[in-house]
Amino acid sequence: MNRLGRTVQHGWERLGAHTLVRQGRDLELLHRATGFAMLALVTLAPLLIVVAAADPLERGGFALWLADGMGLSGRSARLLTDIISPPRKVIGTTSVLGGVALAVFGIALGGSVQNGYERIWGLSAGPWHRVWRQAVWMIAMTAYLYQEVQTRSLVTGPERIALSSASGVLFFWWGQRFLLGGQVRWSDLLPGAAATMLGLVGLRTFSHFVFTPLIVTNAISYGAVGVVLVVESWLIGVGYVVYGGALFGHWLLAHHGLRRRTGE
Repeated sequence: MNRLGRTVQHGWERLGAHTLVRQGRDLELLHRATGFAMLALVTLAPLLIVVAAADPLERGGFALWLADGMGLSGRSARLLTDIISPPRKVIGTTSVLGGVALAVFGIALGGSVQNGYERIWGLSAGPWHRVWRQAVWMIAMTAYLYQEVQTRSLVTGPERIALSSASGVLFFWWGQRFLLGGQVRWSDLLPGAAATMLGLVGLRTFSHFVFTPLIVTNAISYGAVGVVLVVESWLIGVGYVVYGGALFGHWLLAHHGLRRRTGE
């Protein structure tokens, strides 16, 4: 047993996994993921609900995307849809103050992701006037999630898996490059984008087996609040993957013979 333990420890150190764990701790990965989930709940949910209410195609909007992203089916998907789907009058009742608050939280979410990427790559924080990048990233995020909903009913099977994976990798690849102001080369960012998408696939599989029955149980025990708590837990997982995927890509470049290259 001691020999096996030494072999495992030697392999762990040789792989450099201890460095990845230390970097995750220094980045405060769980804390950042929790902040991501809180901002996403007050930003993405209202924003996509408004988009869904204005959608002329009426294909389910945010509720459908959320159920699909979490891998829900059957009763759990219906419960989530019944709670989240809004009436179409939501646009008419959206106040100016609500719109301003939504914009502020949206920029805060983009800023949080940008700061996380900067910490991962050891870059200094961008100047305040680059806030437009956070706003553009938020718009692109909304467009990415919207197209995920639309393609769900247009493409199925392996074709949709390939399309969704490709669009996800492209979004997270571009998102890192854009939020970092072009300071890191495209080739260095691709492993992180691929790792992020792979992590989201794994999270969806986990959610299908764990959150599907949990939503039904929480709905019975706590009502709508219980369902929202499950959604918030899933969003924490999404935040963990978004930051963790980029961190993994950086670690892969730094510890496995790939030279880290940064542009000006």
